[in-house]
Amino acid sequence: MSAQTLYKEGKDYQQISLDALQKYLQKQVSLESFAYESRTPGAQTIMITSPELTCICPFSDLPDFGVVKIEYVPQEKCLELKSFKLFLHAFREIKIFHEAITEVIFEAFLTEISPQSAKITVEMNPRGNVTTTCCKHFSGQKELKKNKA
Repeated sequence: MSAQTLYKEGKDYQQISLDALQKYLQKQVSLESFAYESRTPGAQTIMITSPELTCICPFSDLPDFGVVKIEYVPQEKCLELKSFKLFLHAFREIKIFHEAITEVIFEAFLTEISPQSAKITVEMNPRGNVTTTCCKHFSGQKELKKNKA
């Protein structure tokens, strides 16, 4: 018996559509914010790290574990941390690729917070002795308007 008959690559190589996932997340849990007011000159940078990201590998059906880091310069709102934790927990049973989960988390964050600038880093724990790190940058409202056009 060969290894190919025991394990067929790509057998379950599907993840939920990102549009369907966004609708699901909106019903289950949403990110929340609170008002931010700058009182001194200069930009304040906020860094948030959560080591509690879990999801399911759409390829193997095994759990993936990772760390989410968001660094941003607020404009009018800051991210409420409990809602962020609950939002991340909503991914526990979702089959999703690392690159896609980075996109979904960052899109929800940008929609709720509308920061001056932001960066997300998703560092997934090794799977098969390979580590994935996904990073995405947002440089401001001009970039947001350009992407919507």
